Amino acid sequence: MRIVALAGGIGGARFLRGLLAAVGPQDEITVIGNTGDDIHLYGLKVCPDLDTVMYTLGGGIHEEQGWGRTDETWSIKAEMKEYGVGPEWFGLGDRDFATHLVRSQMLTAGYSLSQVTEALCVRWKPGVRLLPMSDDRVETHVRITDEQGTRAIHFQEYWVKLHAAVDAEAIIPVGADAAKPAPGVLEALAEADVILFPPSNPVVSIGTILAVPGIREAVVAAAAPVVGLSPIIGGAPVRGMADKVLAAVGVEATAEAVALDYGSALIDGWLVDTADEASVAAVEGAGIACRAVPLLMTDVEATAEMARAALALAEQVRK
Repeated sequence: MRIVALAGGIGGARFLRGLLAAVGPQDEITVIGNTGDDIHLYGLKVCPDLDTVMYTLGGGIHEEQGWGRTDETWSIKAEMKEYGVGPEWFGLGDRDFATHLVRSQMLTAGYSLSQVTEALCVRWKPGVRLLPMSDDRVETHVRITDEQGTRAIHFQEYWVKLHAAVDAEAIIPVGADAAKPAPGVLEALAEADVILFPPSNPVVSIGTILAVPGIREAVVAAAAPVVGLSPIIGGAPVRGMADKVLAAVGVEATAEAVALDYGSALIDGWLVDTADEASVAAVEGAGIACRAVPLLMTDVEATAEMARAALALAEQVRK
């Protein structure tokens, strides 16, 4: 079975770990990773979502945080502070710095982000084929209004520095309209047996991937069933601040509203948590097959059960 997952953030990475536990060694998983969160810091190219997938599946993630490296030290950050070089609000540990140094050196040498990601995965052996959504530069920005007036800031500043404390007025994937899908992305979608939308942020993770011209169209045109899992349980995001960015695009923070925003032209099936079982009828009324199952990723086996439920629903709605 050839499975393609569009993924970003901690939720996407942890779901992928469960998916790997749910499938057999003969199954192939391709992950199309969000690069809209990418940011340049200290002269280095930082790819938070790609790295979170690599570290999580490769056994190097800081489990409590869900991001960054385990057994991390912070000597470089401390020295940068002594030099008065920021930003202080974005933490890069010493081990993490090594990944960004290698990536930046390879990019400067002329390798594409796809080639660099493949090389980094040789070290981490994530068990999936990890593709960036695009080799072109795309950065998600957020329009806000605060004491400095109305302005657009990088998503990382909004999420990490401001903790989404200011209302998001618009989400802008800068550069997405001119970007091209990375090599292998469209082919993977066309050849897939199943396409999954993990419980990643539907606006700034999966939504940004779909903003790259050609990717949404490839998902819609694919012969494979497309099944998503709700990142919203009981009217609130499981983690993070997805409700803030959902509000910016006019979508209520409910499992039902997210499914309807994706729409039946894009997804064939949708899993909601048992807490949201009352929304099943409305989602199915919109032409999307819907089931209520436990969606809390409390451990790998619970997450594997979620993945099995998604694959089972895919079989039920297969075109």
